[in-house]
Formats: sequence, C-alpha cells, structure tokens
Amino acid sequence: MLLASIGSLLLVVSAKVQVPFWPVPMTMQTFVVLVLAIAYGPRLGTVTVALYLFEGAVGLPVFAKGGGLAYFSSPTGGYLIGFLVAAWTVGWLAERGWDRSVVTTALAMLIGEVVIFAFGLASLGWFIANAKGLPLMAGYKAAIAVGVTPFLLAEAFKILLATVTVPLIWKRLRP
Repeated sequence: MLLASIGSLLLVVSAKVQVPFWPVPMTMQTFVVLVLAIAYGPRLGTVTVALYLFEGAVGLPVFAKGGGLAYFSSPTGGYLIGFLVAAWTVGWLAERGWDRSVVTTALAMLIGEVVIFAFGLASLGWFIANAKGLPLMAGYKAAIAVGVTPFLLAEAFKILLATVTVPLIWKRLRP
C-alpha cells in the first residue's frame, strides 16, 4: 500500500506539471504511468493507477485541472482510462524482461503510449463530434489534430527519457 500511495502521489505531482493545451493539457503523467508500470509490474502498477483514479473520482483535485466523476466524461477521460490499461500492459511486458534493455524498454513505452492515446482518441473524438454536431469520423479527425499531433514530440522525449533512465536504474540495482 505504501508503494501504491507513493506512486499515486507521483501521479498527482506529474498532473500538476503541465503545459496548457486545449482540450487536453500536456503533463508528465504518461511518463510517470509508464515508469511506474515498468518498476512495479502489472499488478502493483495497475493498483497504483487505480488508486490515483479513485482519488480523482471521489473529488480530490489530483487531475491536471481538478477531480470528480465528471472528469471521466470530459475530453481527458479516455486518457485517464488509458493510463490504467497501459499500466497493466507495460507492467506485463516488464515482467517478461522488456525493461532490461534500451530497445525493449523503448518498445514497451511506445506500446504504452499507443494504448493511452488510443483510449484518449476514442473518447476525445466522440466528445468533439457530440459537442460540435459532427459525424463521428470528423470528430476523430479533429481529435487527432488537437489530442495527438501536438503531443508527439513531447511523448517521444518522455519515451527517450524513460528508455535511458529505467535500464540505468536496473543496472545500479543489480548486485
């Protein structure tokens, strides 16, 4: 429980480190979710993200712009659910040794990013289509323009940072 609480606190801090964008702010959350998943594995990583999401769902201001159940039906709701699925996926890959080299760590992180953005894109596209009265495919096209493309460079940097950091940590921890 202590590790999950520490991880949840890291997620809160990472949510507050942000560059304002609309409709989804750019934060360090994806980096922290993926590094926690690599470090904690699928079970503890998923529990940690679930704890963070629960804290936000009950109204604690842990997300980038607050908290509450309504946050899950906002433009960022799908990204939050994607955090949970990505934590399990990347943790599962790490448990199978994908965290031990630069190449496999980068691939695991990339897979985690794809999971997060797939969930985010699905909900954001629906949200935009409904808010603007557009066909669903037009909503998804708009979601790619505002909820994926502006983040690609920053996400690539976060993957690079994690890819360099995680194997070095493992190297230091080995006897």
